[in-house]
Amino acid sequence: MKDEQISAADLEQVSQWLKDAERIVVFTGAGISTDSGIPDFRGPNGLWTQNPVAEKTSTLSYYLNDPEVRKVAWEGRVRNFNGTAQPNDGHRALVHMQRAGKLTAVITQNVDGLHQDSGIEPVNVVEVHGTIKFGRCWECKDRRPMKYFIERVIAGEEDPDCELCGGVVKSDAILFEQALVPEVIDRAFEEAGRCDVLLAVGSTLAVGPANQVVPRAKAGGAKVVIVNGDTTHMDGYAHVLLRGSISPILQALVAGAGFLT
Repeated sequence: MKDEQISAADLEQVSQWLKDAERIVVFTGAGISTDSGIPDFRGPNGLWTQNPVAEKTSTLSYYLNDPEVRKVAWEGRVRNFNGTAQPNDGHRALVHMQRAGKLTAVITQNVDGLHQDSGIEPVNVVEVHGTIKFGRCWECKDRRPMKYFIERVIAGEEDPDCELCGGVVKSDAILFEQALVPEVIDRAFEEAGRCDVLLAVGSTLAVGPANQVVPRAKAGGAKVVIVNGDTTHMDGYAHVLLRGSISPILQALVAGAGFLT
């Protein structure tokens, strides 16, 4: 671990917290998946930073009402969610926490399904913003694997509609202006409030209400550790800030906690 911004003392302290904890909860954002080739949104090279128009694809009213926005969205799905992305060392570090019997939940803003692909038990993944693994008709609610729609785009359809009713198809990811599933966000808050250590990883922690897991965890007495490549909106809640490359930091933490044996 050679990141100049991170002290050995901080790594040792957080590793000890992880080792001593009975209930570890990890909250993840897009930054944990960038090493898998999936771009984040607000980082220096983020999808929205490089192309502000792309942010419209994540806003429900634009998506439903503008075919051009949907075409951009489908191009992005083919490029970034075509099934080729694989879990990286950051995802695998969380699997070591699970094997150690310490990890009680992964609360994620991500929709890529890479936590489950890495070996995290699906029941322990709380997907507060839904999933890209399936597409659903906005009208008749017919639901099919995303692979089915991506194959249609590759075959030449720019904006594949529902074959049953002709309605607009969107992924099961939750967009801006779309309500979260109450029981999902409630479970996220419950898990955060009961943990001993909360690791917030790869998120700017700018989007609510999901970002409220951080103050919920601290109010419940948990140690709060933020791991990110840049500052976040919740840095003031952290007991320790670990700023640098995410995958090496997580690997160093699980090694220091003795979870690799």
